[in-house]
Amino acid sequence: MKDPSNQPIPKAVLSETLFVNEMRLGSAEWVAVVILVLLIMTLTPSIWKKVERFETGNDYRMPYSLSKDYWLYERRLQEINDPSKVILLGDSVIWGEYVLADGTLSHFLNAEAERPERFVNGGVNGLFPLALEGLIRSYGGSLRHRKVVVQCNVLWMSSPKADLQVQKQEKFNHARLTPQFFPKIPCYVADAQERLGVVMERNSGFLSWISHLQSAYFDDKSILNWTLQESDDNPPRHPNSNKNPVAQITLRVPEAGSVDALRGPASSRHRAWDANAQNTVQFDWVDLETSLQWGAFQRLITLLHERGNEVLVVLGPFNEHMIEPTNRARFERIRDGIAAALKRQQVTLIAPQALPSGLYADASHPLTAGYELLAKTIYHAPAFTKWLGP
Repeated sequence: MKDPSNQPIPKAVLSETLFVNEMRLGSAEWVAVVILVLLIMTLTPSIWKKVERFETGNDYRMPYSLSKDYWLYERRLQEINDPSKVILLGDSVIWGEYVLADGTLSHFLNAEAERPERFVNGGVNGLFPLALEGLIRSYGGSLRHRKVVVQCNVLWMSSPKADLQVQKQEKFNHARLTPQFFPKIPCYVADAQERLGVVMERNSGFLSWISHLQSAYFDDKSILNWTLQESDDNPPRHPNSNKNPVAQITLRVPEAGSVDALRGPASSRHRAWDANAQNTVQFDWVDLETSLQWGAFQRLITLLHERGNEVLVVLGPFNEHMIEPTNRARFERIRDGIAAALKRQQVTLIAPQALPSGLYADASHPLTAGYELLAKTIYHAPAFTKWLGP
C-alpha cells in the first residue's frame, strides 16, 4: 500500500501554498516604480537645498571638516548670483591654512576694493591641480561667464611625489576628484568597482547628496560605519551605537567655529617658517612636459575658457627664501615655463615677487600679514586693474 505522504503535490496547490503572499508587478507597475524612483532621485537634492539652512556671509570658506563635501561646494557656487563677484580658485593657499577666515587673500582683496563680498574664497583645503580640475569639471558647472582668479602653486611640481608620479602607492587628499582612468596616476591604487563608483557619484546628484549627508552629519562615514565607530578608550566603546541616526540630521550645514586653535595669530602654528632655524630645501623639481599636475592645470584653464570665463592666474606666492641656492635655477625654469605657457593660452598673469621671508609659514602659505601684503600687490598691479575693470 502506497504512503499518501509520498504522493506529489498538485501544482495548483503548491502555487497557492508557497506563494500565497507573492505580489507580482506587471509591466505598467514596473514603469510606475521606475518613474517614482527617478523622481525621488531627481527631486530630493533640489528639495533638500530649500529645507537645509546654509549660511555663508562675508569671508565664508568651506569649513575644514567639510573639505570633501563636493555637493555642498557645488551648491555654494550655484548660490553666487551676482555676476560682479570674482571667484578665487585654488588649494589651501587660497583657503588659508594658517589663518582665520578674516586673514585670507580674498578678505584682504575685499578690503582693498572696499566691497566686503566682491571676492569669494573658492579654495578648498588639501586641493591640488589634479583634484581642482575634477572639482570644477564635475561640480563647478555653474561657474560660467565670470571673472575667475586661479592660483598656480608650483609646490605641486617640487617633487615626483608631490606630482603624484611615484610608482609606490600613496594616500593623498581628494583622490575621488582625480582622474580615475586617464591620465593614469601611478600612485593611486583602486579597483575597477571603486573607480566606477566614483564616476557614478560625480554624474549623479543623488549620490553626491548622499555623500553630503555623510560629510555634514556623520563624520564622512556611512550610517553603518558611524554607528559602529569605536572610541579611543581601552577597551574601546561604541558611543554612537544607541543614538538615533535620524536625529543627527539637523537640517543645518555645520559652520566653522569663530575660534580655531590651529589657525590665526593666536595659534602656535602661525609663525615664520624659519622661527626654529629651519634650513633651506633642495627641491626635486619635475619637468613641465611630464608633470601630471601642470597638465591638469592647463586643462583647467582650457575648461574655464570653454565655459566663457575670464581667467587671471596668480603665480605663487612660493617661498623662494626656502630654496637651496644651487636649486634656484631649476625653480626659475619652472616659473618661466609656466609663464610662457599661460601666455600662449592667452591668460592674464600676475607673478608677484616673493614676500619677505618672515611672512611665510612654510614653502607656500603666507601668514596673515603676508596675505595682506600680497593682496595689496595684486590689487594694485596694472594687469589686475585692467582685467578687473570698473
